[in-house]
Amino acid sequence: MAVQHETELYAPLKVFFEERGYVVRGEVKHCDLVGIHPDRQHPLIVEIKKTFNLPLLLQGLERQKLSQEVYLAVERNRSKKGAHNQRWGDLTGLCRRLGLGLITITLFKTKSPFVEILCSPGEVTNGSSRKITKKRSERLLYEFNERSGDYNVGGSHGTKLMTSYREKALRVALALKVGVEMSPRQIRDQSGVGNAAAILQHNYYGWFHRVARGRYTLTPEGVEGLAQYAAVVAGWQRTAAAAEGQEPPEN
Repeated sequence: MAVQHETELYAPLKVFFEERGYVVRGEVKHCDLVGIHPDRQHPLIVEIKKTFNLPLLLQGLERQKLSQEVYLAVERNRSKKGAHNQRWGDLTGLCRRLGLGLITITLFKTKSPFVEILCSPGEVTNGSSRKITKKRSERLLYEFNERSGDYNVGGSHGTKLMTSYREKALRVALALKVGVEMSPRQIRDQSGVGNAAAILQHNYYGWFHRVARGRYTLTPEGVEGLAQYAAVVAGWQRTAAAAEGQEPPEN
């Protein structure tokens, strides 16, 4: 069965790599899927497309600046056996020459998806792998580790992503109750966000209002932000309640 959107391929890939010990998150620093494994030195990066094409190949080459473990993932559509972008032997050979991994996902109406690795990264048969840019790789790992969970679907386009910065801004907004004035120090202590003062000052999303020196309140936009990401906030509250052995708060 043919997929309509790339995001439909994210869940099977996420399950596939989680079963192999990876912690997986979607849309990290423009990478569709990023995974971290305790026994591997480099992060896993997977770029997802409905079909194999040149933009996907170029994305994979660009991601090799971040990690040595880069895969390209596409649907394997059984109804398009003769399509040029499903010549799996040729495409696998091409990816091997470039040091890229290639994964196919076959979707069924009544069975679970089948994920198959056709080749793994680093199997270079000709040419050389690209040099990893240390600074960009560190930024990728920082963004991954600063997120508290996986709130994005890999392959998403034109949607607001839950970044580590947005998470911190949400925690600051959650600490800053409606109609209450608080100082940056109070908000920092309440939210657990160390750079709360900088987030309040920059006010990137327009969620905070400085009413006086060292005093902030929540704006209507901030209230809307909390409502928009209510599911994320509820997840935090459930996790915190479970850690303390309490019943989660009702919405």
